[in-house]
Amino acid sequence: MISLIQRVLSASVDVEGTTVGAIGPGLLALVAVQPDDGEAQARRMLERLLGYRVFADEGGKMNRSLTDTGGGLLLVSQFTLAADTRSGMRPSFTSAAPPEHGRRWFERLVELARATHGGGVEIGRFGAHMEVRLVNDGPVTFWLEVP
Repeated sequence: MISLIQRVLSASVDVEGTTVGAIGPGLLALVAVQPDDGEAQARRMLERLLGYRVFADEGGKMNRSLTDTGGGLLLVSQFTLAADTRSGMRPSFTSAAPPEHGRRWFERLVELARATHGGGVEIGRFGAHMEVRLVNDGPVTFWLEVP
């Protein structure tokens, strides 16, 4: 499982002109599921999303996590993160999970996040054409990968 996380002041996702998910300060996580991903990867990714220390403490150092700050979490499925771009001029998606597998484990990640982080979890719409808006805070952006 792969996630590109961005510390945001705000973020939202629109589908067909309607906002389907929005948060204030917190993390936007673009998430790609890979073919071998399952329960262990979903749980580990959530642990990293909630525990990764990307928010400033009183001294201005990145020592606080999403759990520490109580910020929002916007999860957006994005299979293109799993693309193989090492050669050629067109990405290959053989390392991305098939849609049914991707949906299953993305939805499981959402379920675990809502059970752990409560009402501060918003989502995009799996498989939809989405417009994602964000105000990146920093900018602070990290690539997380869970084997």
